[in-house]
Amino acid sequence: MIDLNHQPNFLERVTALVDTALQTENAARQKRRYLGASRLGVSCERALQFEYADVAVDPGSEFSGRTLRIFEVGHSLEDLAIRWLRLAGFELYTQRKGGGQFGFSVADGRIQGHVDGIISAAPPELGLSFPMLWECKTMNDKNWKDTAKKGMATTKPVYAAQIATYQAYMEASIPGISSNPALFTAINKNTQELLFELVPFDGGLAQRMSDRAVRVIQATEAGEQLPRIATESSYYECKYCSWSSRCWSLS
Repeated sequence: MIDLNHQPNFLERVTALVDTALQTENAARQKRRYLGASRLGVSCERALQFEYADVAVDPGSEFSGRTLRIFEVGHSLEDLAIRWLRLAGFELYTQRKGGGQFGFSVADGRIQGHVDGIISAAPPELGLSFPMLWECKTMNDKNWKDTAKKGMATTKPVYAAQIATYQAYMEASIPGISSNPALFTAINKNTQELLFELVPFDGGLAQRMSDRAVRVIQATEAGEQLPRIATESSYYECKYCSWSSRCWSLS
C-alpha cells in the first residue's frame, strides 16, 4: 500500500490546491465601486486613489492563498466574539431587521461603510451608555500586545479613523451613536486573549477623514494625482504598497 503522507511534496500539493481555489474564488468576487470608510486612515492618499479607481495591483501583489486563509480565520474569530459577548449579556446586533449589515452610503454611493455591530444593552455593572458602535479585529501576538500596551489609536490609527468615521456617519440612522464611546474588541489569534477598549468619538478625526475622502474622490475623478506619502520608493510603506511599481513609474 502506498503511504500517501510520504509522497514527495504531498503537503505542498494539497495546500496549493486549496490556495488556488481561494484565489479563484476571490478573483470572482464583485469589485468594490466605492471608497471604503475602513480604509480612509491609510497614510498615502495616492494609494487610496488607486484603491478607489480599482486599479490593478502590481504583478505579484495579489492576495496569496495564505493571506486569504488569514482573512477567513479572522472572520471566524469575529463570529466567536459575537457569540461570547451575547453569552456575557450584551445585546449585540450585526444585521438589520430586513437583513444585511448596518452601514451607510454617502456622496451618491462613492463613500460607504459597513459596521461590525451595534450594542443596545450590556450588563448594568459596566456602566455603559447606548447605542454603542462595536468594531472587532483580530491580531497576531506581537500586534495585540503592542495595542494592549499603547492603545488602539496609537498603534492602529487606521482603525481609529475607521471608528470615528463610522460613528459620524451612522448618527443619521442610529441617533446617539456618536455620543457614546465605541467598544473596540481585539482577539489575539495566537492565544485567544481578548482586548476591550472604549473609544470616545473623535469629531476632529472624523471630519479630517471625511475631507480626505472628498479630496481623494474629486482628484481621482478629475484625473489628478495626489502626492505620495514619500519622496523615495525605498520608504518602508512604499515597499509594501500593492501599487508601488505603478506609482513610481508615474510622475
